[in-house]
Amino acid sequence: MLIILAFIILFHLAATVLLFVATIHNVWWVVSPPGMEVIYSDLWYSCNSTCFPLAGSHTRDAAYLQAVQATMILATILCVVSLFVFILQLFKIKQGERFIFTAIIQLLASLCVMIGASIYTAENKSFHTPSLQEGSYGSSYILAWISFPMTLASGLMYLVLRKRK
Repeated sequence: MLIILAFIILFHLAATVLLFVATIHNVWWVVSPPGMEVIYSDLWYSCNSTCFPLAGSHTRDAAYLQAVQATMILATILCVVSLFVFILQLFKIKQGERFIFTAIIQLLASLCVMIGASIYTAENKSFHTPSLQEGSYGSSYILAWISFPMTLASGLMYLVLRKRK
């Protein structure tokens, strides 16, 4: 039982680290124009040797970008909170009970990641300037999509997991 518990905690920590990296790192969109520096774009900035804010990211027209920012931050916060709730429930709930509250929080984090990455997939070309539209998805975008099934699986594991001796 202790090995399963350690595996679940490590799996949860891995999902949390992936969410942190995906939200913070600036490689959601990569543009490499011929003969120029590679430009990396994240949810807030576009960077080559210097960083500059995404054009119009604070306007009403970029509400979907703000939705991606909010859902990714919320997913990261929920994932961290569910880890703390799991640790608390580990010591507080009675033997034989399930970690339902932890599972609900983790499944909400999974839903937020899916919503944020889906919105970014659908709308990524519309908030980049025309010179940055011909690019490809970066590693942070891929990590966000990898963290979705990890948080989903983690939430489902908490639903199945019972506290035993």
